Amino acid sequence: MSSSDGSVAAEVWRLLLKVAMKQFGIAAGIAQDLGLTPGHVKALLALDPDQPQTMGSLAHSFSCDASTMTWLVDRLEDRGLVERGGLTSDRRVKTVALTPQGVRTKAELEGRLYEPPQMLLGVGRSELETIRNVLIDLASEIDKQNQVM
Repeated sequence: MSSSDGSVAAEVWRLLLKVAMKQFGIAAGIAQDLGLTPGHVKALLALDPDQPQTMGSLAHSFSCDASTMTWLVDRLEDRGLVERGGLTSDRRVKTVALTPQGVRTKAELEGRLYEPPQMLLGVGRSELETIRNVLIDLASEIDKQNQVM
């Protein structure tokens, strides 16, 4: 990569962060409207309604220790959004699954979070497809890095 490519990459990264930080503020408002914390949001988005996850895999994906994940899951369980279970193959391993209320809350959260902002709706289709394709590649790289960790 040439130094000019590096400076363009740095500018793109700065602009991505600027947009992300603005959207983070909007997302925080949505979370607050739903009575959720940022930790609740992250957990709800990480959980698949059809596939319970182990506490260990959740802690790994959050880059936190087991006690922190236990605390967060306790809060979600108190709200009726998740329930704990166990693996039949190993009773020591605890799983976390969305409750019906958790599924509804996640759907509402995703519906509001993933609604494109007006400024993005004004961008042309070919530009949006280019941005989407680049972001798919970047997200794929992040997923690969997370699997190595």
